[in-house]
Amino acid sequence: MAISKVFKRSPDGMVLNGELSFFTLTDSAYGTFIIKTIRLIFDDKMKVIHQLKGTDLPAFSVFLAVANHRSFRHAAIELNMTPSAISHSIKVLELRLNVRLFNRTTRSVSLTEAGERLAAKLRPAMDSIEAAIQELDGSDQPPSGTVRINASEGAIRLVLRPILASFLRKHPQVHLDIVSDGKLSDIVAGGFDVGIRLAEAVPKDMVAVPVMGQVRFAAVASPDYFKQRKRPIVPQDLYSHDCIRFRFESGAIYRWEFERQGIVERINTTGPLTLSDQPLMVEAAIDGIGIAFVPDHLAAEALHDGRLERVLEDWCPAYPGLCLYYSGHRHVSSALRALIDTLTRKIRNS
Repeated sequence: MAISKVFKRSPDGMVLNGELSFFTLTDSAYGTFIIKTIRLIFDDKMKVIHQLKGTDLPAFSVFLAVANHRSFRHAAIELNMTPSAISHSIKVLELRLNVRLFNRTTRSVSLTEAGERLAAKLRPAMDSIEAAIQELDGSDQPPSGTVRINASEGAIRLVLRPILASFLRKHPQVHLDIVSDGKLSDIVAGGFDVGIRLAEAVPKDMVAVPVMGQVRFAAVASPDYFKQRKRPIVPQDLYSHDCIRFRFESGAIYRWEFERQGIVERINTTGPLTLSDQPLMVEAAIDGIGIAFVPDHLAAEALHDGRLERVLEDWCPAYPGLCLYYSGHRHVSSALRALIDTLTRKIRNS
């Protein structure tokens, strides 16, 4: 149960949601209750909250939702609020704290240094509150059941593979049914509980949970290739280069997308080779076939040892990475909740 969903405002005070709706507090009593609860649960963890009003707690919840999702829209879906209300809450909190918490661009939202510090302090505090609230649910049954997951092969390797063994050992009554699919399928129509894809590709009516940090693409080629061809300075220069293209399972060819200072360039590249496997694209670039445009983590080793060189780096900003997503109208089972908790804990500790 999320702390943001515990309280709702009624004409005569703050009311606990759901099964706890018998408990009603006036604004002043609510403030006293929250402060006492915070002191009891994590007095040693979150001393800064003692200096603030109890009614700031919902604002902190909104702040953490935006920080976790790196998206105002996805935070709004999770909290059942409008994006404008989320934005207003963040602005008020920034004014109240007299510090900027987020950097905002047309494509991404990222934490400032001050925002990172605040999030690091708030997360254990909020986790303590949520743990205390979950105890009220009276549910001591271990997670169980099947979770059907739709994800690309790359997402499975990056996100799921590192946690599979430990997760299944910890939750022996949970079964994970994972289907590798690069077609961006409709998970609801396909009978899946969740999907994993890049944040910008998550349908707007889904709840998205970030499961990896920000990612960057890299335009790379071998040193031998650049001995024969002039290095591209701007994205349009790629039209005169041999490019290694990527084909989605749907058959569509990926258009290379670049951005700098708010200017977006989408390039329909040409070249001698088209592949549907990004690691193979890296190998082809190492072999001198042309320029590949791939997530930079795939090329990191070859860039480090000099087999590849990077170009157009100032045109390749970071943007939100992979998200686990599910329908907001679907019940979140104990098995799915355990998986979400495991993945979000991993990204927080990374």
